Amino acid sequence: MTIRLLVADDQEMVRRGMRRVLESQPDMEVVCEAADGVTALELAERYRPDVALMDIRMPRLDGLEVTRKLAGPDAVTPVRVVVVTTFDLDEYVYPALRNGASGFLLKRSGPPLLVEAVRAAMNGDSLISPSITVRLLRHVTDAKPSPRTPAEPLTEREIEISGKVAQGRTNADIGAELFISAGTVKTHVAAIQRKLGVRNRVGIAVWAYEMGYARSQAS
Repeated sequence: MTIRLLVADDQEMVRRGMRRVLESQPDMEVVCEAADGVTALELAERYRPDVALMDIRMPRLDGLEVTRKLAGPDAVTPVRVVVVTTFDLDEYVYPALRNGASGFLLKRSGPPLLVEAVRAAMNGDSLISPSITVRLLRHVTDAKPSPRTPAEPLTEREIEISGKVAQGRTNADIGAELFISAGTVKTHVAAIQRKLGVRNRVGIAVWAYEMGYARSQAS
């Protein structure tokens, strides 16, 4: 199956570079490009891409609002969105994730992570740049919120995996460390999200950090 992609960025050179990286993969095709947020929405409606790669600072409508309209709770026909931006700022990270983004990458993350983020989004997973995960956990430390109570207790394996998610590990990384398949890890991650009532891996990471399951690794 070919993964159909929308690339939205106001810089043509960036769009061209992302297209080159993505279309080097045998199962990926960039079906449309947008230089502003309004055009991104129009093209998403017309082409129905599987994944949209979304910059934040764009003319006419910023990427955060486009993400909300495409992937937020009110989206009629949701599109998976991976935010790809230059700016590692809290005022971008938190709204993007709240608005339903399936991933948040910095442009300096490099081609392998970009490709991995697309595949994660297609699999119903999410990939967050490791440096951003660390920022999120530091924010939790400063805010000192009360940890949420799971709907049902996590197993020892699920607790172990939640701690590794908090370190920014991908499913493949966790599987290699625990000698289980990436598919098995994905199943555990889905169960953890359900028990915690969170939407993505960042929610798992925050909970694990609050509970003390990741502090030693993150320090």
